[in-house]
Amino acid sequence: MVRLLWTKEQALSSLDPTQQQQLLVAGSSVAVLLTCYYWVYQGRKTKRIPIGDGWWGAGEKPQSEDEKVFPFQVQTSDEEIQDLYDRIDRTRYTEPLKDTGFQYGFNSTYLKKVVSHWRHQFNWKKQIAILNKYPQFKTNIEGLDVHFIHVRPPHREGQRVLPLMLVHGWPGSVYEFYRILPLLTNSLDSLAFEVICPSIPGYGFSEAPHKQGFDTLAAARVFHKLMERLGFSDYYLQGGDWGAIITTNMAQMKPECVKGLHLNMLTNKMRGFGVLFSILIGRYLPWLVGFTREDVRRLFGSVGFMERNFYDIIRETGYLHIQGTKPDSAGCGVNDSPVGLAAYILEKFSTWTDFNNRDLEDGGLERKFTLDDLLTNIMIYWTTGSIVSSMRFYKENLKTNIDNRLDNHTGVYVPTGLAAFPDEVRHVPQSWARNRFRNIYSYSYMPRGGHFAAFEEPQLLADDLLQFVKKVEKL
Repeated sequence: MVRLLWTKEQALSSLDPTQQQQLLVAGSSVAVLLTCYYWVYQGRKTKRIPIGDGWWGAGEKPQSEDEKVFPFQVQTSDEEIQDLYDRIDRTRYTEPLKDTGFQYGFNSTYLKKVVSHWRHQFNWKKQIAILNKYPQFKTNIEGLDVHFIHVRPPHREGQRVLPLMLVHGWPGSVYEFYRILPLLTNSLDSLAFEVICPSIPGYGFSEAPHKQGFDTLAAARVFHKLMERLGFSDYYLQGGDWGAIITTNMAQMKPECVKGLHLNMLTNKMRGFGVLFSILIGRYLPWLVGFTREDVRRLFGSVGFMERNFYDIIRETGYLHIQGTKPDSAGCGVNDSPVGLAAYILEKFSTWTDFNNRDLEDGGLERKFTLDDLLTNIMIYWTTGSIVSSMRFYKENLKTNIDNRLDNHTGVYVPTGLAAFPDEVRHVPQSWARNRFRNIYSYSYMPRGGHFAAFEEPQLLADDLLQFVKKVEKL
């Protein structure tokens, strides 16, 4: 592919001006025809997906469900902490290869520093007090006790308050949102949010499914039921990672309930003639395929399209193949070893923040995060024993051909805001995003940040979310 693109560049430069003009006219004609065909064809496609129903609790579904919402607080014990210390003290380390940085995974030299901080400086009881500073609750939906944070803004005269659900992904948790929550709920702006942050079932403090099949569609339905139970009939959604897919499914299921959808991770199918055409032509004639200069920079960069969007993705998705096929096998080890768990999860917070971090011995972890914040997320997985059930979520979504799922053939028609962070795992230009999201109100090239937007750059994400909602609300 790289050789093909290089040859094409040579061919273009060898044409005289008349021939180049003819090529542009022909290319433009093809683009117009493809666009017309696309919109006619897409107009026939369904605009929503079935809601369905499910039961994921132990045993059979009862005649009636308990819809009570009850308060929840994170707790611990001296015995739990001592067990953690005992396991840490028995850790066996393997020395890293010379000059490998994070290219082979989490560098064990730096891992010893992280573990020393965990064992001697990190105060779990103090972090629990931070976790409990926001009101938390549980309620049983489809047989599962679903955990969520619910933060209401203080009353301010003349301030409009809108409901908003934030949904996390893997290997994150609701703790990712603790830095953005005050920006959304305690704002002096004319607009503030009443925020609900659920834990995906099987993650953190939400109960894990007891039966096979709990995927993003099931999570979307459960979260709609949660919002209905809390008394909301319409609301905004925001998500990244799995949260982006879950909230997208929510918009496809009940578009009448979703006032707007804001995403910081974009997905699209890397196939079809239109995408192939834009890859071949976009670097040289970006305007012809709807690319901007920034799209070209992010898609091709200095290493080329295949290196950035194919080979790099292969290098960084080994975890996905393991968790999408045999999650219980790998999960057994990291569920038993706290240091193994930390290495497995924190390596993602290094690489997915910036691929260049792979060349650093410390993985660049403390450039964006504090060790206390990172270890608090680890402790949520460790104390709840939820790493295996969180890994199973990949298996449930990938056990069959995901391309055959109805949601992958259904457009999203609610107002949509897209925040494209430069160090996200993969860049999706707006022209590609329109294939799925048919009502884009805003598309922002964020100046910095990677995959964990709310955790890395809470102010940037909050500002972009606010400007999007104001556009929708015409404020």
